[in-house]
Amino acid sequence: MKNKVKLGAMLLLSLSIVLSGCKLTTKNDVAESPSPTTGSEVVDNNKVDIEVLGMSANEADLNIVRDQLNKNGFNVKLNVQADYSSFKAQQDAGNYDVSLSGWTTVTGNPDYAVRSLFKTGGDYSIMSDADIDALIEQAAAQTPEQFVATYKDFEQKLVFDNAYIAPLYSSLKSQALNKDVLNPDSVRLSKSRSLPWEELDFNDTAKRDKDALVLQSTMPTLTSLDPIKGNDGSINIINTNQYVRLVNLTDDDKVTSVGSLSLNHAIADGNSDYYFILRDDINFAAVKDKLAVDTGERVGADDVIFSLDRAKNKDSVPDHRTYTLHEHIKSAEVVTDVAALEGIKVSGSDQTIKAALEEGLDAKITSLVSDKTQSDNGAGKYQVVKVTTTEPFPQVLNYLAHQSAGIVSKKQVEAINTYDVAKFDPNKDIPYGDQNTVTEGNAYNNTLYTSGPYILSYKNDYEAIFYKNPAYMTGTDHAPKINSIKVRFIKDADSTLAALRSGEIHLYYAVSETKFDIVKGDSKLQLQTLPSNAVSYLLFNTKNRAVAESADLRKAVLYSINQEDFITYYGGNKFKAISTLSPIVDTGLELKADAAKAKEFLNAYKASK
Repeated sequence: MKNKVKLGAMLLLSLSIVLSGCKLTTKNDVAESPSPTTGSEVVDNNKVDIEVLGMSANEADLNIVRDQLNKNGFNVKLNVQADYSSFKAQQDAGNYDVSLSGWTTVTGNPDYAVRSLFKTGGDYSIMSDADIDALIEQAAAQTPEQFVATYKDFEQKLVFDNAYIAPLYSSLKSQALNKDVLNPDSVRLSKSRSLPWEELDFNDTAKRDKDALVLQSTMPTLTSLDPIKGNDGSINIINTNQYVRLVNLTDDDKVTSVGSLSLNHAIADGNSDYYFILRDDINFAAVKDKLAVDTGERVGADDVIFSLDRAKNKDSVPDHRTYTLHEHIKSAEVVTDVAALEGIKVSGSDQTIKAALEEGLDAKITSLVSDKTQSDNGAGKYQVVKVTTTEPFPQVLNYLAHQSAGIVSKKQVEAINTYDVAKFDPNKDIPYGDQNTVTEGNAYNNTLYTSGPYILSYKNDYEAIFYKNPAYMTGTDHAPKINSIKVRFIKDADSTLAALRSGEIHLYYAVSETKFDIVKGDSKLQLQTLPSNAVSYLLFNTKNRAVAESADLRKAVLYSINQEDFITYYGGNKFKAISTLSPIVDTGLELKADAAKAKEFLNAYKASK
């Protein structure tokens, strides 16, 4: 096979997948479907065995997958696991042909939708294909007006020419809240950004200090509380709220400094240098006697530089899962020369970088300091960090809004991570962010230092307890309002909804479309929805299984997909997709059911055996 698929460990959100029968077409019906590599004569009528891996939470999708494949010449074995941990164990062991997988582009930019998943060496890459690598890099350097055509070529090669994945659908983002308890105006729903906990508030503000806000998660095992070591549904929301970043995303995916570590940011002419002026009102929080305390250590430029240097370096920690998101960062440094800011123009403007950074500030820049303890915004003494990219790459700002770019304490992380990365022994070395250190029991030894609005105090199999950072933007609109947050671990969707309706939890994140009517019918609940950047797709095993070697077999699965079945099942609340790019870039490609084409490829596979 020209572009042989390699094994890659992958799964971020475990959603669903689908299969039935398809035919490639553009919306103008001009594209041609690839032909089987061998003749399409009937070989036999025997069904081909295929094992589909999924989680019990996705049982409805698994059943649709099974039915669609059975109708198109497959004999389906369902490998259904009870939770994410057991699912991941099965996936890592290679006990599947295809698995139900999903991805949400939480940075709002198309490069994030493809780089980690499909580029050779990507954090979650399932493949190695030089042509696809080249298209990813080509699109990354292009403007939105230019990259549509490039991403169309990318999807053609990824899905239709090689069937590296089989797309299912894109989804709505949704959450339901108890409006009798929570102030609905304080509950945001953003296209990409995780729910900001610091903005949540009770209707009765007197409850802020005495009552806990109760949220929900399905995953009691947390990948890592070190932001660069995990990028999955178990910790994305948690780490987003534990570590502040240089920039944030608005609800409609625009990059903003609002509520971030930077008061302002600016892009210099040439699109390779990015400047951030830092606020001086955030200290790291720690946990003492299971309560949050102010460490007295300010979050500053040295922590930013340290955090970005380790984020881009694959070898900074064992099992680094987000380094490809930051590989375009060449350097990060503190700026101490005010004149340097006056001599540089903002990209596409006659405005200076200094003027752009000063916009809206109470005090203009009088001096720049390298020592964070000397920063005094009110007196005009600031810290400015300059980030330089390896090439012009404005999408770097979207990556800096991702939870993996969260700012950690240089002092604390260096004090904890004293092991040799090359000789790391998980049986004796305890890295910063190890979930065992915050889990009740003999291993409990909470060493977290968090720069964000909340810090995890402790967890068990039932819940995780967070407390607000007492030194996070105090006196501003961004200071966390509610003192404590509980995250209840409830695996079953029906049980979660029942807990919301009974008042046991106050907000249910990611409500299934099949439950919308129940939420709407409960007078004390409010449903929030918007189109998301989440896409479900079929992920093929890429080692020691026939689907790894045979493009014909993969295409037989691909052309068995009927996305309409999923759209119908979810009451029109799912949408057609081609790849993880679909919610962000409309390439005009479309997948349509075609059982005859599925049979043709399946026969070609049989003939080649």
